[in-house]
Amino acid sequence: MKHYLQQALAFCLIALFTLAVHADEGMWLLQLMKQQNSIDLMKKQGLKLEADDLYNPNGVSLKDAVGIFGGGCTGEIISPEGLILTNHHCGYGAIQQHSSVEHDYLTDGFWAMTREQELPTPGLKFRFVHRIVDVTDLINERIKAGKVSETDAMTNGFLRHFAQEQLEKSDLKGKPGIIAQALPFYAGNKYYLFYYKVYSDVRMVAAPPSSVGKFGGETDNWMWPRHTGDFSMFRIYADANGEPADYSPSNVPLKTPKFLPISLKGVDENDYAMVMGFPGSTSRYLTQSEVKQRMEADNQSKIDMRTIYLDVLREWMAKSDKIRIQYASKFAGSSNYWKNSIGMNKAIIDNDVLGTKAEIERRYAEWAKGKPEYEGVVEKIDAIVAEQKEARRQSMYLVEALLSPIKLCSHEAGQTLLKALQEKNDSLLEAGKKALQKEFDRIHNKDYDHEVERAVAKAMLPAVTQYVDAANLPAFYQTIEKKYKGDYNAYVDYWFNNSVLATRENLDKFLKKPSLKVLENDPAISFYEDTYKALMATQSGVMESGKELPLLHKAYIRGLNEMKQPVPSYPDANFTIRLTYGNVKPYSPKDGVHYKYFTTTDGILEKENPEDPEFVVPAKLKELILKKDFGRYAMADGTMPVCFLTTNDITGGNSGSPVINGEGQLIGAAFDGNWESLSGDINFDNALQRCIAVDIRYVLFILDKLGNCQHLINEMNIVE
Repeated sequence: MKHYLQQALAFCLIALFTLAVHADEGMWLLQLMKQQNSIDLMKKQGLKLEADDLYNPNGVSLKDAVGIFGGGCTGEIISPEGLILTNHHCGYGAIQQHSSVEHDYLTDGFWAMTREQELPTPGLKFRFVHRIVDVTDLINERIKAGKVSETDAMTNGFLRHFAQEQLEKSDLKGKPGIIAQALPFYAGNKYYLFYYKVYSDVRMVAAPPSSVGKFGGETDNWMWPRHTGDFSMFRIYADANGEPADYSPSNVPLKTPKFLPISLKGVDENDYAMVMGFPGSTSRYLTQSEVKQRMEADNQSKIDMRTIYLDVLREWMAKSDKIRIQYASKFAGSSNYWKNSIGMNKAIIDNDVLGTKAEIERRYAEWAKGKPEYEGVVEKIDAIVAEQKEARRQSMYLVEALLSPIKLCSHEAGQTLLKALQEKNDSLLEAGKKALQKEFDRIHNKDYDHEVERAVAKAMLPAVTQYVDAANLPAFYQTIEKKYKGDYNAYVDYWFNNSVLATRENLDKFLKKPSLKVLENDPAISFYEDTYKALMATQSGVMESGKELPLLHKAYIRGLNEMKQPVPSYPDANFTIRLTYGNVKPYSPKDGVHYKYFTTTDGILEKENPEDPEFVVPAKLKELILKKDFGRYAMADGTMPVCFLTTNDITGGNSGSPVINGEGQLIGAAFDGNWESLSGDINFDNALQRCIAVDIRYVLFILDKLGNCQHLINEMNIVE
């Protein structure tokens, strides 16, 4: 009887896995595909390739056509000349960096007609995964030998040192552009070392106007149906040997070992689709109490504080094109996570994520009975969360209100000078002067406007007092009460007029005759010091009570994975390369509502509103749509596709990821998720989770017909 029950349980687990596969949950590690038998499951859904075509540690594969674009997106190589496709919102910072009132590429778009016109973009990098190594045993040996604690082995400090140590021992030592990164997976139950090859000469090639690349703006963000041409193009340049090199006029386009062919066949419902990219962060293994904490502390602080911040920016950006361009990227980044937080909190409730978590914990508790390693783990996590709840909430408000949005402050530079003046150390004084000068230049860059920053400070300082106890507020609030009689505006005006970091004149005057008294009383430096101390004091309880959490999570996740066997598990996203597979599908968010799996340019004209900058349609694009001048990019019925839906499991960091068909051809670029699935970072919903992608045919149509960039299309391998 017992044997029969075990067989029945195994059958049920396999059946559940089959359902999960069809639901397309999972951000799978390329290096474990064969071990977890995922390639067979992908083939059942429509994959025509072999495992080595996707990831081959000993040869060239699809992995070699995908990389990290900038600091937080994915990009793919689409020509043998190092041409990168990514999202418009991923390239937005670079587009903004090159924009000015005279050359407003955000508004007008940018199209390089020759290689000479491609714009060098200082600071922009592209990283390829060069090698992946399992170092779990190496790190566990050090833990066992007492060289590092189990908890410290998961910390960034240890892992950075370990990665550099391994690179020094590797055959890759001294190779151009090679860096190493070690990371924990499954909460420290596995460790992998990633070697990346980093190219630092990346040039802007093409970007549609924002009326195409951001069509729908804030209103449509995280929504379906979408009609956004969310793409931009860049190119990797290298030295004559194809190796990474800093910008030089003599650099040449990179001859890439792998690039993605492009399909014009389009997509039909149920077609196989896979996404390869670098999902940023998920928290699928949180307990119910931790999900509540995410809602009430992390998300709610973003919602409350960024509402105020964005209102200030919106008002000032409407006043001039100069300020609009300066703050475009900051506004877009802040707005994205503001709306994400709103949608996540709503989806957690609407999708009963808390109920789902409770059921998982109930099953886990039943399974863990009699297993000392796992029994009671969730209860211990919950107790810690309860203990740190209020401190975490208030610290998050301090960060969102004072540290994130307010730029006129300094810490290390001020400390260096203070120490020099206190010790009367002339050599340190010179270093401190240089550091303060560097800090001033960092703050007062081309995207800084003094009056906008002043307005932000005036809005944020009083706002945070509604959410943080008086005892936890920074000390400068006492100064406001005593010296300025509670007048926040007067305090901010003094700060923004008199700080040594306020103006170049103030800084030059101070550097000619540095004064310890002036520095000790400088309002900008005092603001940062007081805020930092208040934050550390508030977080001290969180950090102290949370010391046990890493090991508790490690045990909980290991237990969950054991409980699911033989069903394989995937680790949370941590901005490392992953593969997710699924199908092209529509969805029905509620009774009586059904969304198609694709949109067309007809919807662009339906949404057009010349009075609303989010829904302006460029005159030339409107003419092309009305004339149905779509060329070879139209569907069989003559309509022009714009975006489509798949069931792929994605999150932030996947922006720009290639959506690839079963034959390994590019069919689109992922750029968003749908509103109903914004709880997906915590719990994947089988029915509602959708990946929104811009159709590659729309990308080529815009590139060809709007940008007149036939030369770029000619260098691609396009399959009719």
